[in-house]
Amino acid sequence: MKPKVVQIDPQNIDLEELKHAAEVINNRGLVAFPTETVYGLGADALDSKAATSIFEAKKRPLDDPLIVHIAEKDDLYRLVQEVPHEVEKLIERFWPGPLTVILKKTDLVPDIVTTGLDTVAVRMPSNPIARKFISLCGTPLAAPSANLFGRPSPTTAKHVVDDLNGSIDLVIDGGSSEIGVESTVIEFDEGKTIVLRPGGINLEDIKLFVGDIELAEETGHIERSPGKYPQHYSPKAEVVLVENSSDQVEEVLTAAYRLEQEGNKIGILSTREHEDSFRAFCVKVLGPQKDGKICASRLFHMLREFDVDEVNVIVAEGIPEDGLGYAVMNRLRKAVGPDLY
Repeated sequence: MKPKVVQIDPQNIDLEELKHAAEVINNRGLVAFPTETVYGLGADALDSKAATSIFEAKKRPLDDPLIVHIAEKDDLYRLVQEVPHEVEKLIERFWPGPLTVILKKTDLVPDIVTTGLDTVAVRMPSNPIARKFISLCGTPLAAPSANLFGRPSPTTAKHVVDDLNGSIDLVIDGGSSEIGVESTVIEFDEGKTIVLRPGGINLEDIKLFVGDIELAEETGHIERSPGKYPQHYSPKAEVVLVENSSDQVEEVLTAAYRLEQEGNKIGILSTREHEDSFRAFCVKVLGPQKDGKICASRLFHMLREFDVDEVNVIVAEGIPEDGLGYAVMNRLRKAVGPDLY
């Protein structure tokens, strides 16, 4: 059955509608809701049965941990054993916002939420609808992205319905997500700050508060992070990534014509500067080459638009890995997958 979709104006929040949505959560239901990053699929994080239904609805592997979303900073201290000084500094600066911290969990957090790990991922979203909704639920919400596992994350309520129609109870439509890629996930280990997943916070900004950071490889620490799989965020079409270079336009066109000759319908995910060079193909604009913020906000939406156009292969232009450009390139490489990249 199609989920009920409720439109909420973030500038004039309808508390009665949100209270109804909170009742769904309190009855072990699933509610998709907007955050500043992407739409999340929420269930009571302290109820094992409710959390299990998230995995079932998304077809998510049972070894991929969930992020717990909270409404207030004080809620963190019920969920984790200790908050190191470095974490305090970061959450003081970046909460509410797109920062997820991984810390040792308390027994209050069910093992299904952390997939058996002794750590839990926690964040406090800045979206006003999300904050008010979590507060009305009276419980932290386990909330991965509200999509089928492996698909591009949803940045609109329509994306949620496209993926999860018949599997969830309610969708809160709060408009398009502002940031468009998931949160930055960090962990502290033996005095080191480790970024397990780049996301909605510029890594240079994090360095201002903790000094040097390390980027996790696809082994070791990455196991503690949501979104750890090497192929993720993938549209139905195969994705071919052309890395940022001086010969980028020529390389994109060479790949596109070769793949077209093999019988494929080609889409090109272009930077704004090169859009006119690719008019022979189905072209969609990611954003200005050096504006990672705009590119991030458009990435998943554009990948889903190619699905609507039924292209077989998407040839994507890379962008410089500055600011949010690093998160954009991380998502594009995962959309390609390890065997094709």
